[in-house]
Amino acid sequence: MRTRPAQNTAATPHWRRARAVQRVAFVALGLSTGLVAVTSLVVVGIILARGAGGLSWEFLTAMPAKGMRAGGIFPAIVGTLELVGLTIAFALPMGVASAIYLTEYAADTWVTRLVRLAIVNLSGVPSVVYGLFGLGLFVIFCRFGTSLLAGALTLAIMTLPVIITASEEALRSVPMSFREVSHSLGASRWQTVRHTVLPLAVPGIMTGTILGISRAAGETAPILFTVAAFYLPRLPQSVFDQAMVLPYHLYVISTQIPNIPQTQRYGTALVLVLLVLALNLSAVVLRARFRRRRQW
Repeated sequence: MRTRPAQNTAATPHWRRARAVQRVAFVALGLSTGLVAVTSLVVVGIILARGAGGLSWEFLTAMPAKGMRAGGIFPAIVGTLELVGLTIAFALPMGVASAIYLTEYAADTWVTRLVRLAIVNLSGVPSVVYGLFGLGLFVIFCRFGTSLLAGALTLAIMTLPVIITASEEALRSVPMSFREVSHSLGASRWQTVRHTVLPLAVPGIMTGTILGISRAAGETAPILFTVAAFYLPRLPQSVFDQAMVLPYHLYVISTQIPNIPQTQRYGTALVLVLLVLALNLSAVVLRARFRRRRQW
């Protein structure tokens, strides 16, 4: 006749404590998430409530007038889109190429570890430091002047650490067996990366791109030194022209121009929020399409 094993009474209190700690951790995480969500909704709600009244077709499509006390913000919208587009055009190929080299080609030596440490450190550098760096390198040394090109290159360097880190994680998430099968079929390393690894890592790479877009579109300090114009009632004609940009425009009308209508300030802030949201949603949709193509 089989006897029932004796219960481990010593493990029961430990198990109960572990469950209690787990519940406390879940509650703390839930409260933190709820607090962040509520705070974000309150901020967006205030901007929406105070800025919706200032939005109009003329406000979105007209040129500024009377020292930005009248007219619209069309040059600032166009300048922001052009600046973000140029930033992604510079940062995305460089970031993905760097991640491919570090993940697929570089050996694990002290040099590569030092490079990864430098990338992590660069992601924590304040944006004003990038602005001063762009001023010294692109505006003065390279003689690009205060222009879209100088601003885009500065923002590209600032967003590179985010794109490189996200792209590395995306490339590492692809199973090693996919690479082994590709090599066994006679494909070279580059063919394996191009046709097997990279297409499967695109959703993760798009995540880093989304974060880079959000940071580039909302920064003020770097563009203050490299591209932003105080009052420019015309569109830039080339990449060597100055441009009005929404973050700097919002800073100027909020701090430098007295007696400006409050609806114009909050309206500009609302346009910036909606623009960043639209860019992020576009990238999210694109990422979802690539993700549906994955078969693993």
